[in-house]
Amino acid sequence: MGKNLKISEIKNKEIPAMKKILFIGVLLVALAFSGCGSPAVEEDTTAPVVNSIIPANLEEDVSTSGNVRAMFSEELDETTITSSSFTLARGATPVPGEVTYAGSIATFNPTAILAVSTVYTATVTTDVLDLAGNPLAADKVWTFTTAAAPDTVAPTVSSTVPADSDTDVARNRNVTATFNEEMDSDTITALSFTLVRGTTSIPGEVTYSGKVASFDPSAELLANTVYTATITTGAEDLAGNALASNEVWVFRTGENLAAGPAPVELGSAGSFVALAKTGISTTGTTAIVGDLGVSPAAATYITGFSLIMDASNVFSTSSVVTGKIYAADYTPPTPSNMTTAIGDMEIAYTDAAARSLPDATELYDGDLSGRTITPGLYKWGTGVLINGNVTLDGGANDVWIFQISQDLTVGNGAMVTLSGGAQPKNIFWQIAGQTTLGTTSDFKGIILCKTLIEVNTGAALNGRALAQTAITLDANALTQPSL
Repeated sequence: MGKNLKISEIKNKEIPAMKKILFIGVLLVALAFSGCGSPAVEEDTTAPVVNSIIPANLEEDVSTSGNVRAMFSEELDETTITSSSFTLARGATPVPGEVTYAGSIATFNPTAILAVSTVYTATVTTDVLDLAGNPLAADKVWTFTTAAAPDTVAPTVSSTVPADSDTDVARNRNVTATFNEEMDSDTITALSFTLVRGTTSIPGEVTYSGKVASFDPSAELLANTVYTATITTGAEDLAGNALASNEVWVFRTGENLAAGPAPVELGSAGSFVALAKTGISTTGTTAIVGDLGVSPAAATYITGFSLIMDASNVFSTSSVVTGKIYAADYTPPTPSNMTTAIGDMEIAYTDAAARSLPDATELYDGDLSGRTITPGLYKWGTGVLINGNVTLDGGANDVWIFQISQDLTVGNGAMVTLSGGAQPKNIFWQIAGQTTLGTTSDFKGIILCKTLIEVNTGAALNGRALAQTAITLDANALTQPSL
């Protein structure tokens, strides 16, 4: 009997333990509901914005056969991009058209040719939402005036990849052609865009997007073989104007396959070593090889170059520039050409930013100093820093795309070194923030920057500086890459 406890004694001894168990259970439930113990997920409450528009606000002499575009700061809920949320009107009269969305770009394609010498108003409403459900903060409204006469000018092919007479071409790349204006996609087909080896037709798929026609061969091309690409006069612009004559170019393949993603098509923006929307300035002894351009900014926003206007008033020159300088207020066709170049720059930026399935994310936590990087697609949700040297090791046809969500900072004296035959024309730096090249740094590649590109004293760039705001230079050497 002495070994047995009374029921009351048992209860008294169990109560403290039961309280502990109950307290722990309540705590675990509270933690589960509060989310403690796991990383907090930051809610997206930032409204999307329209970063750029085509045509520009108040632009004149706009083609009557062109599309209207709005480019956004982030990916949108495509179900909200409709003919109700993106409209075009002549006075109070709605203009019928088709609205499409791809790669953060909304496009309004009028059903018919626009009237000449007429003011049109484009509107993107707050019905447009991003992927988190945030609407535009306010309606985006802009106007433009069409040209005094219908478009009767034949389109042209402004560039091709590979270029005519190119050699050692990778056997697994598409063949592309960039036009100087929007084309009727229905006329870009396997009949109007062909590839042959001698007299043998090469099977492949033809696509068209953003003024770029692409021929994707069904199989890898043969090594050390001459191919001929042709775009016929069956290709027409939106006004129904055909190419004046067939566009034909020839290239020869090499032995190797290319590594990395497909290159970013620059369109007419690839004609410039420096291109900006709000201005380009320089101090010190700068030396530039290639063309410069600004739009919609006027020539007064190109400072420090002592511009010399050509007799044609179409372009100017400078003693520090081996090339031509263009601005939005020069004599036609420069204003229209500059609008096209800026639009191509923005399309290229959007293309680079939208590439998916990166080979690595947050590589080296954003610090590339002292690293060697092989071809591929790389993505960071932060900024990227280069102090010292970074080596890009790959072949002549290999491609690198760096997607950087914040700033790119290149330290003083830092260097991007290329090895294995890698070429600056195949390196694309897509930067959502600011780009800063430190003093005496040596940088390689195409900079597609959402904001300012700041090139500090004595820094060198072998590539292109394409900025959606301004470019500032100080005794720098800018050299466009060889094609």
